Amino acid sequence: MRKLIHLRLADMGYNMGAELEKPILKEKKDVSLVFDLYDLSEVSVKDPGLQGVISLNYSLVIKSHGRRREKFGKANVNIIERLVNSVGVPSHRGKKHKIITGWATGKYNKNLAQVLESFKIIKEKTGKNPVQVLVDAIENGAPMDEVTMIQYGGARYPQAVDTAPLRRISIALRNITHGAYDKSFNKKKSYSQALAEELIGTANKEATSIAVSKKNELEKQADSAR
Repeated sequence: MRKLIHLRLADMGYNMGAELEKPILKEKKDVSLVFDLYDLSEVSVKDPGLQGVISLNYSLVIKSHGRRREKFGKANVNIIERLVNSVGVPSHRGKKHKIITGWATGKYNKNLAQVLESFKIIKEKTGKNPVQVLVDAIENGAPMDEVTMIQYGGARYPQAVDTAPLRRISIALRNITHGAYDKSFNKKKSYSQALAEELIGTANKEATSIAVSKKNELEKQADSAR
C-alpha cells in the first residue's frame, strides 16, 4: 500500500526518498508560441505607420469572439485573426458575393485550418517565421494613398487622400486573400497553397503578387488625381 502511495505521489511531481521532499519544478514553456508553433517575440514591424495597429499580442488560441467593438478596436485584434476573418469571405468583390464555394462557409475553425496549413507551407519553403512573412506581406501590400470622389459645384472630381493605417491593413489583407482565391479557383492548386504563395510573393515584392500590383495601381491613380 505504501509503495502504491509513493508511486502516485511520484507521478504528481514529488520525489520520494527517506521522507517527502519539495515538488519537482517543471520547466516553463515559452509563452510567446502562438498555437504552440510560432514565436511572436521575434516578429517585428518595420513600417512606422503600422507599428501601432498591427497587434502581435500573445494568445495560445487566436480568437477574440468579437469582443473588440470599441472605436479603433481592430488595432487590438491579433493580425493572424484578422487574416482568418478575411479568409472567410475570399470571393467577395465589393458588397456582392461574386463566387459561391462550399468550403468558404464563414466557420472560423475551418478558415483557421486553411491559414495554419498555409503557414506550414511557408515554413517549409522559406524557413522563416510565417507570422513575420505575414507582417512583411502586409507592409508591402498596404497602399499609402488612394482616390476618393468629391463634389464641387454639381460636378464630381477624383481627389487623392492618405490612407488610414487600419484601412491600409484591411486593403492589404483583402487583396492577399482575393488574389489567393483567384489563383486557386477551378484549379488543381488548393487555397492553402495559393495563400502561402501569395504571402511569400507579396513579402518579396514579386511582380506576380496580386496585392503588390493592386497597391501600385491605387498609388498611380492617386498620383494622377493630385
